[in-house]
Amino acid sequence: MPESTVDAPDGPIDAVLEVPSGSGPWPGVVVVHDALGLSRDIRAIVRRIADRGYVTLAPDLYSRGGMVRCVTRTFRELVRRDGRSVDDLNAAREMLLARPDCDGAVAVVGFCMGGGFALVMAPKGFDVAVPFYGLLPRHLDEALDGACPIVASFGARDPILRGAGPKLSTALERLDVPQDVVTYPGVGHSFANQFPVGPAAPLLRVVGMGYGAEQSEDAWRRVFAFLDAHLPSPPAEPGGLPPKAPGD
Repeated sequence: MPESTVDAPDGPIDAVLEVPSGSGPWPGVVVVHDALGLSRDIRAIVRRIADRGYVTLAPDLYSRGGMVRCVTRTFRELVRRDGRSVDDLNAAREMLLARPDCDGAVAVVGFCMGGGFALVMAPKGFDVAVPFYGLLPRHLDEALDGACPIVASFGARDPILRGAGPKLSTALERLDVPQDVVTYPGVGHSFANQFPVGPAAPLLRVVGMGYGAEQSEDAWRRVFAFLDAHLPSPPAEPGGLPPKAPGD
């Protein structure tokens, strides 16, 4: 997978960049990884989004020291809604906007920790925010004031974020933010991520985690339909074909 670099205010950070086939231009997407960093799963998601017709960039928020040294600091910045991680994500958006193959619209997609950042970044210049089971910010109405349209997905069996979906939807309704928030029954946290868990898979399901193929595919169907509806210009399919209809 192509490696890239984002020129952030505190110095360059590593990233993964994927570009659709064809001539573009296309909308951009910044993908924010979960607490495990730029895993094989996140890299596959970056490629999936690019294959759907988006210039897709995933910055490594752990570039300056690795996961062990950076994870605590990154979570603190998530809770504060400020700091180096926020600056890094803004720099990733600006990098996409500067590319000639980006049409000037950029969404942010995140998972778990990254889903929390997707919500944090929603009022900060992105065109659409896509949190998958993201931690809700404190002082929700204040944090989401002026937010872009949001399409969010949660699992009903998530032991970490019980009731987060309805709470987020109610806040977005108060703020008059366009939204599509769904809580899926039968799955919990990380239901759209495929981790190489091996024999631990049954245990993860018991504690409310694990991949849910049906729910994940429906969530992606909703995400792409929402992006097509709310970004300034729907993406062309690779090769310049018209966008797929939802569910294709």
